[in-house]
Amino acid sequence: MDYKLKQCLDNVRKPARYTGGEYNQVIKDKAGLECRFALCFPELYEIAMSHLGSKILYGRLNAMDKVWCERMHAPAPDMEREMRRVGLPLYGLESKDPASAFDIFGFSLQYELNYTTVLNMLDLAGVPQFSKDRHSLSPLVIAGGPCVYNVEPVVDFFDIILVGEGEENLPALVELYMEAKRQNMDKQSFLEKALEIEGVYVPSFYQVDYKEDGIIAAITPTHGAPAQVKKAIVRDLDKAYYPESFIVPSTDVVFDRAMVELFRGCRRGCRFCQAGYTYRPIRAKSAETLASQAKRLIETTGYEEVSLTSLSSSDYPQLESLCDALVDYCEPRHVNLALPSLRADNFNLDLMENIQKVRKSGLTFAPEAGTQRLRDVINKNLYEEDLLNACSIAFGAGYNSVKLYFMMGLPTETEEDLAGIGSIVRHVIQTFRQTAKNKARGIKINVGVSTFVPKAQTPFQWVGQATQQQVKERQEFLREQLKIKNVSFSLHKRESSYLEAVFARGDRRLSAVIYEAWKNGCNLDAWDEYFSFDTWMKAFETCGLDPDFYAYRSPAKEEILPWDHIFSGVMKEYLWSEYQQALQGVATPDCAHGCRNCGALTLSGGRPCDV
Repeated sequence: MDYKLKQCLDNVRKPARYTGGEYNQVIKDKAGLECRFALCFPELYEIAMSHLGSKILYGRLNAMDKVWCERMHAPAPDMEREMRRVGLPLYGLESKDPASAFDIFGFSLQYELNYTTVLNMLDLAGVPQFSKDRHSLSPLVIAGGPCVYNVEPVVDFFDIILVGEGEENLPALVELYMEAKRQNMDKQSFLEKALEIEGVYVPSFYQVDYKEDGIIAAITPTHGAPAQVKKAIVRDLDKAYYPESFIVPSTDVVFDRAMVELFRGCRRGCRFCQAGYTYRPIRAKSAETLASQAKRLIETTGYEEVSLTSLSSSDYPQLESLCDALVDYCEPRHVNLALPSLRADNFNLDLMENIQKVRKSGLTFAPEAGTQRLRDVINKNLYEEDLLNACSIAFGAGYNSVKLYFMMGLPTETEEDLAGIGSIVRHVIQTFRQTAKNKARGIKINVGVSTFVPKAQTPFQWVGQATQQQVKERQEFLREQLKIKNVSFSLHKRESSYLEAVFARGDRRLSAVIYEAWKNGCNLDAWDEYFSFDTWMKAFETCGLDPDFYAYRSPAKEEILPWDHIFSGVMKEYLWSEYQQALQGVATPDCAHGCRNCGALTLSGGRPCDV
C-alpha cells in the first residue's frame, strides 16, 4: 500500500493532499476497534478540509470508544489516474489502510454537483454503488448534509440518509451498528431497527408511484417507516459536543482558520435561502461558551485567525461583548478575528474596527436584488439606503473596496430589476466620492451575480427556474450594465446552475441519469474545468428523462413533491403562504418582531428561538 502510494505521489501535483500526517489528526490502536468509519467528502482536499461540519463529526466520532473515524476525499484527476494505474484503492488518510478495512462510509452531501463524485469515490473504494447490490451489513453507505432535504436523486446509492444535525443521530447509528455486528444482525433487520433513531431515512422503505405525466402519484412508506421523517436537532448548543482542536492542514485550503459557530438558524426568512429554513429553530451559544471554544482552538491549532460563523453573524445578540472579550485575548497574540455574513442594515463600524486591529479585511454585502420591489419579493428586508449608509461609514473610516453579491433569474424579475444592479453599483461609487477619507486611493468594487436556483423546503420550491436562453439574455444585459470603471464582476455558469436546479427539485428516477453520466466520465462537476454539459444531456437522453421537467416546471399547490416525506421543521402550509406573499410583493417581518409560527418550534419542544 505505502509503495503504491509513493508511486502515485511522485507523479501528481499537490501530493500533500494525499499524505495525511497533519497536526492534530487522530490515530488509534486498531486492536479492540468495533467500527471503522470513513468520513467521506466528495470534493478535493482543500474544500473538504474547510468544512466545519466535518470537523465536528470527526471529533465526535473519535471521542467514542471502539470507533475510529478517518477521512477520505476525492482525488484530483491526476491522482485518480495514478491510483487506477497502480491499483491503489481509496484509503483512509490517517492509517493509509484501504477502503476494504472500513465498516461505514459516511458522505457529506453539500452540493448537488458533487453527486457523480460520490459514485467515483465508491468505485475507487471497490464498494458497489447501488444499495441493492450491497447485501451484507458491511459496508454500510450513509449520507447527511444540506442536500438531504431533497436527496431523492441519489437515494438508490445509499442505505441510510441522516436528516438533520449529525452530532445528534450519527453516534446513535454507529452504536446501533456495533451492536448489530455483535449480534450478527442481517442488514434488513438493522435497517428496520435504525428507524427508531430520530432523523433516520431508509430510502428502500419507501415506494414512489408516478402518474403518466411524470408527476408523483404517491409516496408510500413500508417496513414500519414513518410517513414523514422528522429531522434531528441539537436543542442546546452550549451543551453540545464541539471539538477542542482541529486538524491543521499541511497545504493550502480554502478556509484555513479556526471557526466557532455563533448560532444555528436565521431569523431573516429570505425566501430563496434553503439554509435559512432548514436550520430552524434558531439556537445560539452563550458568549462565555464561544469565547472558551475560540481560545481553546487557538491554543491547540496555532491558527492566526478565528472566524465567528453563522448565517447572519451580525444578528448574534451578544456580539459586541463576545468580540470585546476575544479582542483582549487575540490582539496580544496577533490573532485576527473574522466576522463573515454581515448585513448592511446593522453594520457597526466600531465593531469592525475593534475586531480588525490585527488585520483589516474588505467589506462584503449581499443586496441580492437591484430594486426594492424585488427585494420585497424575496423577503430580503434590506433597503438601498441601508447599504449606502454602511458604505458611507466605512469609506469615511478609510475603506476603499467592497464586494457586492446579487442574484439574477429571481421570481417576477424584470429588466428594471436587473438595471437596478448597475444603479446600486453607481450609487456606491458616488457615495465613495462624497464620503471617502482617502479619495486618491480610488475605489474597487467586485460584483458577483449568481443564477437563482429554486430549492426544496423553501417558499420558492414551487417556482420554475429561468430558462437557459433567458439567463443568457439577462447575463448579456448585465454585462453592459456593469461596464463601469473600477468595477469587476463575475457571472455564474448558466449550464451548471441549470443542472443544479434539476437535482435540487428532482425525484429518484434521476439516480439512473447520475450513474449514466458517471459511466461516461462525469466527475468533479462543481469545477468548470471538469464539467461536461453535453455528457450530462446525453445521459438524460439515454435514460429517457427530460431535465426541463425538473428545472422549469412550476408545481401546483396540491401536487406531491419528491421531498414531501422529509420534514425540515417548517410546515409546507407556511412555505406556501410565504410564496403567495412573494407573488404579491409583500415582505414578512423577521422573527425578531414576533414568532411567525412556521412550525420549527415543534422540534425544540416549544422552546423560544434565540433571536
